[in-house]
Amino acid sequence: MSRAPNYEFQEWWNKQREKNNLDPFQDNSDHPNSPSFHSIDVDTAGGSGGAVSVEKDRARSARQLSWVWLLRFQQIAGSLAWISNGLVILVRTANRRIITSPRADSASSRLYRVIRVFLIVVILLLGFEMVAYFKGWHFRPPSVGSADVMGMVGVVYARWIQIRADYLAPPLQSLANLCTVLFLVQTVDRIVLILGCFWIKFRRIKPVASVDYESNVENGGVDVEDYPMVLVQIPMCNEKEVYQQSIGAVCILDWPKEKMLVQVLDDSDEVDTQQLIKAEVQKWQQRGIRIIYRHRLIRTGYKAGNLKSAMSCDYVKDYEFVAIFDADFQPTPDFLKKAVPYFKGNDDLALVQTRWAFVNKDENLLTRLQNVNLSFHFEVEQQVNGVFINFFGFNGTAGVWRIKALEESGGWLERTTVEDMDIAVRAHLCGWKFIFLNDVKCLCELPETYEAYKKQQHRWHSGPMQLFRLCFVDILRSKVSWAKKANLIFLFFLLRKLILPFYSFTLFCIILPMTMFLPEAELPAWVVCYLPGIMSILSVLPAPRSFPFIVPYLLFENTMSVTKFNAMISGLFRFGSSYEWVVTKKLGRSSEADLVAFGKESEPLMRSTSLHRSSSDSGIEELSKLELSKKTVKAKRNRLYRKELALAFILLTASVRSLLSAQGIHFYFLLFQGISFLVVGLDLIGEQVS
Repeated sequence: MSRAPNYEFQEWWNKQREKNNLDPFQDNSDHPNSPSFHSIDVDTAGGSGGAVSVEKDRARSARQLSWVWLLRFQQIAGSLAWISNGLVILVRTANRRIITSPRADSASSRLYRVIRVFLIVVILLLGFEMVAYFKGWHFRPPSVGSADVMGMVGVVYARWIQIRADYLAPPLQSLANLCTVLFLVQTVDRIVLILGCFWIKFRRIKPVASVDYESNVENGGVDVEDYPMVLVQIPMCNEKEVYQQSIGAVCILDWPKEKMLVQVLDDSDEVDTQQLIKAEVQKWQQRGIRIIYRHRLIRTGYKAGNLKSAMSCDYVKDYEFVAIFDADFQPTPDFLKKAVPYFKGNDDLALVQTRWAFVNKDENLLTRLQNVNLSFHFEVEQQVNGVFINFFGFNGTAGVWRIKALEESGGWLERTTVEDMDIAVRAHLCGWKFIFLNDVKCLCELPETYEAYKKQQHRWHSGPMQLFRLCFVDILRSKVSWAKKANLIFLFFLLRKLILPFYSFTLFCIILPMTMFLPEAELPAWVVCYLPGIMSILSVLPAPRSFPFIVPYLLFENTMSVTKFNAMISGLFRFGSSYEWVVTKKLGRSSEADLVAFGKESEPLMRSTSLHRSSSDSGIEELSKLELSKKTVKAKRNRLYRKELALAFILLTASVRSLLSAQGIHFYFLLFQGISFLVVGLDLIGEQVS
């Protein structure tokens, strides 16, 4: 079958010939040494027997060749200019974002300097190994005895092999073995927790309340006079995105009004935010809710100082329990009726902790991965510890405390940034018990940006090390059993707060890349691949919908190890950043179902109060509009994270070295882990900003 004629090409070619007055095809028979080209005469008759091709020797004119080469040079120059311009813009942007980033603390700066030196060493080693690879020394490494015939490079490489085998590999192998043992211990601990959770579900073990506040008096319920007095506290600080929904959710709690008082504990230093929160409190006061606004003039001690100041009020002695909700939490109307009954008949019960539920868990990849972590924390860790040993760390919110237990345990202390864990440990040492309710959930919001999540994780991992250093002696001197002391020291603090970030960062970010350049020290494939896979599967079990994200979860947890390790070191050695409290930035998200439910629950309250919209409500709206118009929108930019980027280049460099050694599993792990660090270092995970 003949090829279809190309009329467009023929027309273009004829125009070029007429324009340039050139004949690119000339007879070349008289010059046999000149270059020749073939031309094909295309028969355009179509369908009459096909095209007949005739080969002729033709010479291309020098002028046309020069045009072709000039065009190619122009294209190459344009491409190089575009690439160089892009690199300049990238370097300038990176430099500007690094310079404008907040100044790092001393521990973070020290760690970054160590990582940077490590990166330089790894790059130099890779260059050295590349030279050895192309010389074929990966098949037969040179020895010191025969290095005289291989030149200076051979001598140096032979000496390097001897040094790494005799002096560098043994300590690295010992550290790798230690981290492997810690990894195995952590895996066993996680398996035991999972088995405990399965046992609870299989036996249907759950706390039982001795009284039912949800039934009316005719059905055997409790009379209003028998309801205990409950104080509800909402601590907040510059959280104008979420204050309205949290105050509204607390004010419609289904509890007798005369038996409940709401304290809005505002530590905001922004005058506009103070006015908005105060106006919101006044609005609910006009609707008959017993709610007061408190603002401290001397803002010391962060959240602990705020709660401590609120508990010093004279009227607190009239209340038996206190429920605490952070500014982004939205309890359901029946929250108190589900949580408070467990205190009846349990005089040694200090805390009832409920589970968190997230309105934005499917917002982006970052929130999905956080949901995996927190689902395991509540479903497994909190529930198992609550059932079997009646102790776990207070989560700081969505819980109800017996005020007597708070007072006997010493109250809120300002010595750490994890005041919730502090009061829980001291109450446990005083003999009080805790209950966790897995089926009672309180809506809240997950941080959607990596910057906010990183700051939150830094506080959550530096604070426990502060607390461990401060209360270690108190634990040893306490009157609780030695089993509880061992659980506090070895499981609660050391294994889950110190060992986990230590081996995770050391094993996968330091030891694994180094074993690529020191092959005498080995890290087995089951440590690199199978054991992390088992840990990831166990972690995802409480959130089965997250199984498609099991690989990103594994890579992201290893990526976060640098932040957790840095926070652990800061808290353990009392660096400045360990005492810094940064409020986790929230966006005030609520799902449509939450808003509909909120409206349905608030309708009966509006009818019962029989209050019309007053002039102050309209004033509140005007104030809100005024403040929103006054606020200029501050442009946010994605940040660059130096430690993560440096570790990304280290892991990618090590992956190249593993490729030279044909180590399959190690190569893929290093490659994808390096890409994960690169994505996080460029701030490409979570909510994207301009």
